[in-house]
Amino acid sequence: MPSRDAKPGAPLNRASPSPVSSHAVTPPRSPACPGLLRIVPARDGGICRIKLPGGVLCAAQAHAIADASTRHASGVAELTNRANLQLRGVRSGHEAALSAALIGAGLGPAAANDPHTTDPTALTYADDIRNVMISPAAGRDPHALIDTTPLCAELLTLLQSDARFAALSPKFALLLDGGERLARVDHPHDVWLAASADEEGVRFVFGLAGCPDSTGENANAGDHRDANGTGALAAVPPSRVPALVRALLHTFLGLAPADATRMRDLLATHAADALLQHAQRFVDFPLARDASLRHWQRHLPADASLRLGAHAQRGDGTWHVGGQPPLGRLDAATLNGLAALAQQHGNGMLHATPWQSVLLPDIATNAVPAVLAKLSALGLACDPAQAITHLIACAGSAGCAKGLADTKTDALQLAERLPAGIDVHLTGCPRSCAAAHRAPYTLLAAAPGRYDLYRRDDERPGFGQCVAPQLTIDEAAALLARLARSTPHA
Repeated sequence: MPSRDAKPGAPLNRASPSPVSSHAVTPPRSPACPGLLRIVPARDGGICRIKLPGGVLCAAQAHAIADASTRHASGVAELTNRANLQLRGVRSGHEAALSAALIGAGLGPAAANDPHTTDPTALTYADDIRNVMISPAAGRDPHALIDTTPLCAELLTLLQSDARFAALSPKFALLLDGGERLARVDHPHDVWLAASADEEGVRFVFGLAGCPDSTGENANAGDHRDANGTGALAAVPPSRVPALVRALLHTFLGLAPADATRMRDLLATHAADALLQHAQRFVDFPLARDASLRHWQRHLPADASLRLGAHAQRGDGTWHVGGQPPLGRLDAATLNGLAALAQQHGNGMLHATPWQSVLLPDIATNAVPAVLAKLSALGLACDPAQAITHLIACAGSAGCAKGLADTKTDALQLAERLPAGIDVHLTGCPRSCAAAHRAPYTLLAAAPGRYDLYRRDDERPGFGQCVAPQLTIDEAAALLARLARSTPHA
């Protein structure tokens, strides 16, 4: 297989911008992944996905999304499991107007603001690769080892400034974990970096195609392990993170065959040590596996419940307050209400979370009760004891031709019967679009109103062990209650 690698030259150890070149060779892509400029058709209309840098948007942008969703789509925005937003039901003939409205609100890739960039294909590819996930409480979480927001911005600039990275799949993604308690670290990423403290200060441990929860020795086991991941490989200081990422991306593009879209595909044919050796040519610092990290783990476990309710931020006496809309859906009125709330009591910013919820940061202590009350009035759940906060569901048959059941409607029905504290994922087909992680329980649609129930099992890939087939929602709720009593920590 011929290499797609760039010619070796000076070490690529700086994230210096390079203009998007009209001569960059970019392979044709499947249109399956929606974007801001690539509106993908679905059963309920087009899908437009808006990538939010660091999961953050300002109140003015939220108002613009609400207005655009009403003018050009169904009027509903969905929070995604990558801390982005997407609009469903985009009306035929409105695609260009919708994209233009969102770009006008500053929601497009950086190149969209450059008057010299007129190639729509280049803009589409620049939009595709804005995939860096950080904690929604980055810079504010009192347990964090480092504020990852500046590094996130630097990595986003790197991704969009190197023309060669346009060849990356829209699904190719990076995780930058600052050690926060509020962190989604069970989603496998193509490259993950996690802050770790030692006598020399904070370093970023990194691995490929997995999660920070994994260790090198046990990368194939445990609740959130990715069977194709490497576990922790080595560590670098924060100043070297952009250069490291650049080297790893060039290594992927240089060694992966044209049909390989994710790092796990490359690891199926190349050892991790070989990838590090190849990446070494692009940096001027040593890059090799660190045996001392074989048993590395995060310094604290993550706690997803901190996305809900009010929690103290670092240092200044302010709070972040969060709530979860039912199944991640926000109508235009609710989105406008959240934006107004952020302007009135916060810093005018909304933080989307990868649990399909919303966080309002920088709330003064005396305003917390009013913010919680307003979130509840807007229909958001703010208490982890509420069953709806433990359910995720894909679009289902109402919005997707592959869905065998109306998962959204069925999930709302299940929420009324679900015992407290049970996490359940409803999916209309085996693709599992709504969950990048392995949920404790999965209801896989078999027919309208009928589901096969799976329980996570470390010995089995995918959804785990099939516990019972062809269940109605009532039957599933009853069985889940019995299972929860027999395995209280499931």
